Parts: sequence; structure tokens; C-alpha cells
Amino acid sequence: MLRLGWVDYLNCLPIYYPLERGEIKPPFPLELVKGVPTELNRLYLAGELQATPLSSIEYARQPEVSYILPGPVIAADGRVGSILLFSRLPVTELEGAKVALTSASATSVALLKILLTFYYHVEPEYWVCPPVLEDMLQAAEAALLIGDDALRAHEEVKCKGEKLYVLDLGGAWKEFTGEKMVFALFTVRADFAERDPERTTSLARLLLEAKDWGLRHLQKVKEAAQASTGLSPEVIEDYFTLLRYEWDEACRRSLLLFYDYAYKLGLVEERVKSLRVWGEGFGTP
Repeated sequence: MLRLGWVDYLNCLPIYYPLERGEIKPPFPLELVKGVPTELNRLYLAGELQATPLSSIEYARQPEVSYILPGPVIAADGRVGSILLFSRLPVTELEGAKVALTSASATSVALLKILLTFYYHVEPEYWVCPPVLEDMLQAAEAALLIGDDALRAHEEVKCKGEKLYVLDLGGAWKEFTGEKMVFALFTVRADFAERDPERTTSLARLLLEAKDWGLRHLQKVKEAAQASTGLSPEVIEDYFTLLRYEWDEACRRSLLLFYDYAYKLGLVEERVKSLRVWGEGFGTP
């Protein structure tokens, strides 16, 4: 049984909807394991999952553990809609302020620290807590939320007319670097891939096929997204125009730039100079 992680947020739904509904059938026994990014990262790095959408910062921390599957990614080319910093102060005034970080995220936490340091030139005080905006802002001037939590919180803030500054980290990264931002990579453990290259190549093809099906039938995916979250059709419609799922050279370039900043800030121990992509030197997935 191959255990594949499933980030339980809407951004992964186009890939997992056809697998869960049986529209795309895997050619091998496959178990889907749902969780937030930090939980799936932990299970994967502990060897309890063979493959997962891995937070992109975690790939850089232990690149020898994984191969990147050259199929779907979770990315945005500018505004992403679901990686948001809610703040009582303008971002440039957060020097020395408390910033609450969601316990569900790895990449977005690293991205926020990079942006605040190198783009906005402020050094706040960080602490990690559960992703509940009201609680976070009771003890901090700003709060980082991701995924469905961020989408819901933003909709509620707008409905209530709350006076908060909302910074979209995908948009800020684009302004800072001119690049898209890759939040998660689909990876397979190297020990599994090298032991079972045929199934690894089959998994890469399966995920590519599932992504293509999901994007061709995006209206069905949107309807399922609305039913599961209760978010307005307008929010759902806008969100799925922002996400990018294609692995390409721009993803490679932006990841290496992201990793370079992470190294400079001490968020990874070693500079990542190249990416290990399955199929490059190991046949064609």
C-alpha cells in the first residue's frame, strides 16, 4: 500500500477530487491520508508516508530525503488569496511587534519571515499558536493564516467591516522578486523511489492525470469546494483563478531564489543549489 498525503485545503482539491471520487483510478493500492501541511510533513519525514505535497521549505531542509515529482505543484503567480497576514498596523510598522504564526504552516511562515526581513525591513517578535484569528489578535498585532482558515477569516473580516490591514504573501513575493511562489511540491521519498522506480513513475503519471482531470472539470471541483466550506461562490471563483499547478522552469527558478533567501536568514542549514526531480536521469515519468 502506497500512502499518499493529502493537504486538506481547497488548493489541493482539483488533484484529489478525481482520486477520491473514483474518476481517476490508481493502478496500485493507494491510501490517501489527510492533514494540515505541518502534520503531513512530519509523517512523511518520519517515513509514514511514501509521498505527499511537501511544504517547499521542508524539501530544502532535507533535500536528500526526496525526489520532486514533475507533475502538479501548489503555486501562485502573484496574489494567492489563502496566505494572508492580518495586521492592526501597516506591515512597515511591525518592528518589535508581536506576530502570531499559524501552527499549520511551514513554507508560509518562512516566506513571511523572508518578506518582513528583506522586503519590509522589520524584525517583529514571532510566536506560534492555533489558527484562530480572534485569539491570535488578542495577544499580537498581526496574525498569519493559511489555507481555508485564511479564506474564511478574510471573508468574515470583510463582512464585519473590521479595520485590519491584509497582506497577501503571494502578491508581496511577486512584488519583491518578480517570481511566482511555490508553496508545496509533490515529493516521493528517495528510499521508496529507488526501491520501486516503476511505481514511482506510475505515481507521477497518476498525479498528472488527476490534476489534468480536475482542471478540465473545475466547475465540479468548485461546487464541491463550496459545499465543504460554506464559502461564497464569489470567493471560490476568485480563489481558483489564482492557483497555479504546473511544474515548469519558473517554479525551479523561484524555488532556488526562495531557498537562497531562506539560507541567508538561517531558515535552512545549507544552500540548495539544485533540485532532485524524478525523471531527470532516471527515465521519463
